[in-house]
Amino acid sequence: MKLSVALLVATTTALLGSGAYAGAAEDIIAKEKCSKCHTATTTKKGPSWASLAEKYKGDAGAEAKLVEMLKTGGKDDHNVVKASDADLKAIVQIVLSSK
Repeated sequence: MKLSVALLVATTTALLGSGAYAGAAEDIIAKEKCSKCHTATTTKKGPSWASLAEKYKGDAGAEAKLVEMLKTGGKDDHNVVKASDADLKAIVQIVLSSK
């Protein structure tokens, strides 16, 4: 019984914490107008998030690569996203979890 309560508390904490974190990332995505070039599933000016998730699937360095690209614009001249590293990581996690 004690184990069940501990698991419930841990799961609830993780879910509530990650929701607030994702909210900040989603706010930045909206503010930076990412949807002008990207959508979840179809290619516009830039690749869809789902295609990026597929491209980087299994790549242990994907998060770092994409965070760096968002910070610097990368070789593809992507718009620079001015946000904290934590927020950039949250944005990348949203992109990489797209299907």
